[in-house]
Amino acid sequence: PIPVVKIMHALENNPGEPVTILVDSEVSRENVSRLAQSKGYTVEIKALAEGYKLILNPQ
Repeated sequence: PIPVVKIMHALENNPGEPVTILVDSEVSRENVSRLAQSKGYTVEIKALAEGYKLILNPQ
């Protein structure tokens, strides 16, 4: 899935830094959250009018 691939690149290119991503579906939100948590990040989710904003913070 595109959001997961993009977030993997963002995490690799910004190690130890917070990363923000916008997704447009619950499935993408869940997939990105699962990936981020498996990489040791906490996930803050904010509902938007047309999707979700995920803020990934390193632990």
